[in-house]
Amino acid sequence: MPRRPVRVTGTPQGPLRTALAALRARLGVPEAFPPEVLAEAERAARDPVLPESDATDVPLFTIDPPGSTDLDQALHLSRQGSGYRVRYAIADVAAFVVPNGPLDREAHRRVFTLYFPDGRVPLHPPVLSEGAASLLPGQTRPAALWTIDLDGDGRTRAVDVRRALVRSRARLDYAGVQRQIDAGTAEEPLALLRTVGRLREALETERGGISLAVPEQEIVERDHTYEPVYRAPLPADGWNAQISLLTGMAAAELMLAHGTGVLRTLPPTPLGAVDRLHRTAFALHIDWPPHVSYAQLVRSLDPHRPRHAAFLQACATVMGHAEYTVFRDGHIPELTTHAAVAAPYTHCTAPLRRLVDRYTTEIALAACAGQDPPDWVLARLGVLHDRMTEGGRLASKVDRSCVDLVEAAVLQDRVGEVFEGCVVELTDHRGTVQVESPAVIGEIKDAGPDTLGERLRVRLTQADPQAAKVSFVPA
Repeated sequence: MPRRPVRVTGTPQGPLRTALAALRARLGVPEAFPPEVLAEAERAARDPVLPESDATDVPLFTIDPPGSTDLDQALHLSRQGSGYRVRYAIADVAAFVVPNGPLDREAHRRVFTLYFPDGRVPLHPPVLSEGAASLLPGQTRPAALWTIDLDGDGRTRAVDVRRALVRSRARLDYAGVQRQIDAGTAEEPLALLRTVGRLREALETERGGISLAVPEQEIVERDHTYEPVYRAPLPADGWNAQISLLTGMAAAELMLAHGTGVLRTLPPTPLGAVDRLHRTAFALHIDWPPHVSYAQLVRSLDPHRPRHAAFLQACATVMGHAEYTVFRDGHIPELTTHAAVAAPYTHCTAPLRRLVDRYTTEIALAACAGQDPPDWVLARLGVLHDRMTEGGRLASKVDRSCVDLVEAAVLQDRVGEVFEGCVVELTDHRGTVQVESPAVIGEIKDAGPDTLGERLRVRLTQADPQAAKVSFVPA
């Protein structure tokens, strides 16, 4: 799932939502779909290109947040000898989108589904993303069906992916899945999610990978004031994420073996980012002994604790930017790994919400079949890199701006108050301060060079939701 950092509940027409509407306009976020795109989506919904293979006998199920209708993935888990079999169906968007048609051109313009605290701006028209292409329960749908066999330790033994018709049997949510597994009432395909998920988590630790349990921040609006609340992810969130990671790693290995693909790469964490996180931990009173690595610290944190939750959110924003690395014709790039995954990895499991996944799915299907990728894929790999890079910048700006905006809303009635904090970055007497409570980040002005990394009292001088800005000065 794409990270959704903040969500707003409360008065439907409150001032925070007015500020969010202004933010969308300021960032140039796409609005309604053009008529020709909607018309093509309607036609495609009625007449998709369907595969010959039929796997509707596999009793798949989906796991998503309550109320979700844009369902990219459905899964089924079973025992296979001494190991396990993972069946993972990914919505086949290419069954609906004609290369270089109106739908395709609009998807290249949008690149991502963008998530705001009060809603989302979709990559594809809802008639597809929430209807004909979505893996809704009880509906026959075209999909790329992955079959990944694991040994008893959860290591990959065999991988296959091919197009097939599938039918999900149930739409589950994380809380319900957790309750069934904890109570021992889950049937084996669901109960194995914990078994396989834990095995994959252990292998991730062995590789040196890190999965951040980033909490969702909810801003509750009451009488024109705002209160921040964190929703910590459940273990089931992590187990489900491991299935997606497993598939992305399998797709990356297929691409590398066949010499053409798009990887998601991230170099090792820069030293400056680690230094900043040390200062953030200090500000939030999180003990980080010198002998404890970043990975060990992250795994020790409890996302149910507000300070730990705030630190995990900080980790998600300062640990460097992953890139889309395109390669072809056997020219393997120098960097093929993603530092947080600690292995080669690609995005391929969310094609309803991310443009690149349609391409990586086509490349993986061709690689598994021993064929060349379609011409339209090869012709656009260079352009795809540029579009994903530009779209990623906008998505990151949306995330940052939304967090800044809601933090300003939380503090807007407290201008002039003094808070405890720590300067985590500083350049020319202007920098960034992490406030202890509420756990927000803001600009600090007039801070002396000796304040970096030190706790100090700061006075709030500005909290403007319209400008998405929070500013402090030393008290």
